[in-house]
This record gives sequence, structure tokens and C-alpha cells, in this order.
Amino acid sequence: MADEKHWATGAQGEAILAEFLAKRCHDVLLLHDRRMPHSRANIDHIAVGASGVYVIDTKRYRGKIEVLSPLFGAPKLKIAGRDQTKLLDGLGKQVAVVQAVLKNAAPDVAVHGCLCFVAPEGFMADSGLPVLRTLKIKGYPLYYPRRLARRLNRSGPLTPEQTRQIHAALAEKLTPA
Repeated sequence: MADEKHWATGAQGEAILAEFLAKRCHDVLLLHDRRMPHSRANIDHIAVGASGVYVIDTKRYRGKIEVLSPLFGAPKLKIAGRDQTKLLDGLGKQVAVVQAVLKNAAPDVAVHGCLCFVAPEGFMADSGLPVLRTLKIKGYPLYYPRRLARRLNRSGPLTPEQTRQIHAALAEKLTPA
């Protein structure tokens, strides 16, 4: 029962972010809820814009989000005081899948991974992230929806035709979950 509640909470966060990005990212092509090959896991969102391809893992947690960088050892992602560093392993696998799909179709295109935190009360509420800077861990930025939308809307080297081709290749290889 608890697993179903967590799944429903996560799915609602994904839907909130999908709607938000559709309204805020006009020249960005989006794919939502894509199946990972040979896995029960999914990719929440893939965005293709002028600045590259973005694999977005949506998270919906309560509490302060921080990155702790100890003097010795690997950095840790703490959410509400709990170690959630394992979330980055899943994101890394998702990025690798998207890179593999694009290996032949668009080998030189940058594929970026990120976590996007949607507050349990909705995207307008405090997400627990700092407002004035973007936290990063293992090379992955941690965004709230508005900052993510700004990032996706940046200009870059890809033309509208290239973004359409990349989007089509991803849509063909990564089927809806």
C-alpha cells in the first residue's frame, strides 16, 4: 500500500512538471514517461532543445535538499536529512540509455541529466532547494521547475530541424511506458 502511495505521489509530480514545461518551453520538444529497454524503470521526461538533450528525473520530496561534500569520500545528496545519493545511480542509467540511442543518430549532441524537484504541495511551493544557486552532485544539476525551464529555453548549436530529428529518433526507440 505504501509503495502505491509513493508511486502515485511521484506520478502526480511528473504530470505537474510535464504541464509546466509544456507551457514554459515553446521551442523545446518533450517526451514523457518513456520505457527503459530491458527494465521495468522509466525515464520521466526527455527534452530536446537548441542547447541539447536533457534527461529529467522528477522528484517530489518534503524537506531541505543539500549536497554534502566531505573532505574524504564521495559527496552525498541529503533530502530532509536522509541520504538519497542512490537517486543519481538511476539518473546515470537513464542518461546512458539516451546516449546509446543517439550514438548513431546524433553522436555529437550533448546529453545532460538532471533531477527536478517538485514540492509536494505543487511547483509553486518551496522545493527545498536554494533559490540563488544551482546545486550539483556527480555532475548533475538539481533544479526546481522554473530554473529547469530557463535552462531548457537557452540558445545553443542545434537547429529546429536537428531538434525534430533527434526527438523523432528518441520517440521511435524509447516507447511510452
